[in-house]
Amino acid sequence: MPPSLTLVKPRYIPPLDEGFRPAVLANRLFQQQVAESGVGVPLVFGLERSDGELSRFETHVFPDGHSQAGANLMYAERLVKFLLWQRGGWKLHVGGPQPIADHLARTYAPDGDRAFDYHFMGKTIYEQTFTVVHCAPEQVPPAKETGKPLGRHLDGCRIGFDLGASDRKVSAVIDGEPVYSEEVVWEPRKNSDPEYHYREIMAALQTAAAKMPRVDAIGGSSAGIYINNRPMVASLFRGVPPEQYHKVRTLFLRIREELGVPLEIINDGDVTALAGSMSLEDNGILGIALGSSEAAGYVDMDGHIITWLSELAFCPVDYQPNAPTDEWSRDSGVGSQYFSQQCVFRLAPRAGIEVPQDVTDAEKLKAVQEQLEAGHQGARKIWESMGLYLGYAIAHYADFYPVRHVLILGRCTSGRGGQLILDGAQAVLRSEFPELNHIHIQLPDEKSRRVGQSIAAASLPVIAK
Repeated sequence: MPPSLTLVKPRYIPPLDEGFRPAVLANRLFQQQVAESGVGVPLVFGLERSDGELSRFETHVFPDGHSQAGANLMYAERLVKFLLWQRGGWKLHVGGPQPIADHLARTYAPDGDRAFDYHFMGKTIYEQTFTVVHCAPEQVPPAKETGKPLGRHLDGCRIGFDLGASDRKVSAVIDGEPVYSEEVVWEPRKNSDPEYHYREIMAALQTAAAKMPRVDAIGGSSAGIYINNRPMVASLFRGVPPEQYHKVRTLFLRIREELGVPLEIINDGDVTALAGSMSLEDNGILGIALGSSEAAGYVDMDGHIITWLSELAFCPVDYQPNAPTDEWSRDSGVGSQYFSQQCVFRLAPRAGIEVPQDVTDAEKLKAVQEQLEAGHQGARKIWESMGLYLGYAIAHYADFYPVRHVLILGRCTSGRGGQLILDGAQAVLRSEFPELNHIHIQLPDEKSRRVGQSIAAASLPVIAK
């Protein structure tokens, strides 16, 4: 058996997960070992997306033939998995040792261990065949990142909307001030007819439009992956059959054409990060929502929203061999199992809590949160574990995102749980990663966040002069 990556026991062990082995500690030890060997060689990844955009990531590994070169394979594969879901890509340029490229080509293949990622990143998201290309490090194409200065446009009469799984929100905003807001219950995931979604969204827009003298621009947010205002994958349209999905892909383009004003819709995590950036008057914002899954969004150091996916729910954070498996992607140790209600349900039995069955997930979470509020020590350990998970994950994320602020929100942060998560994450950063003490982790106020979200969404498009 070739040597594999050395896993590191964390200083702060989650009380309900003694086997937790943070990705960040294993990666940093590997890099230290490569540096100390004195013979490290470059490994450069280039991830090509749509419209010729390309992200680069540079690191070092052991040379081919070295006694520890076997550890390169796990290190490289877990990096690629993270980068694919953080940044996206249908073509992977591997500039480095041939065995690494061969391993990645086998793994990210139609019948490989990451067949899900092969199909999802290829045909589903980028409408291309996923491809792994080997080359020399210096032959990896240069980066081409096209961050958009979306948002912060407060002039004129604007509509901001957010399409959630259970309700749709819309606001009328005049010169940066919301003059009308409403929330309407709907059931998008149960409806198979794209016309249902069109009618509901248009009804919301028309209601807001009636509260203003005119409409100059429309901005929106929703969970999912949006490329050039096209929903490539979105849970809202889960009920739409594949043969009808082309109508979903052009839905917002149709609305924009019919209403005759600029319209931009992006991932709701990115709008949350934008709202935080506007509120804090600073950049380098990573927003992490702990809800039904883990959702994230990012505003870069220049205040731009870049075309990365930031689907951190599928990015590895735990390398332990028996890490929990995500039921959708079938990968283990990824964020959805650590920063969501799925984590609460997973840890509850270890905490001596029986989660009620035959009720909705929201009701299950509420039941465990009630135990926490009542002082149940096992419930407290659930949220303490999540806080320690998050501290190590933020240090891991900081290796991929330049970041100054981390905003944590979502229904798992309600009540006492939010402070426990915050306390744990801050303790880990202070003690294990003092070099990251410039990162401020905070819980935004819920009321200001929701108002800020509507204004941020409305501010997305530029009004042509």
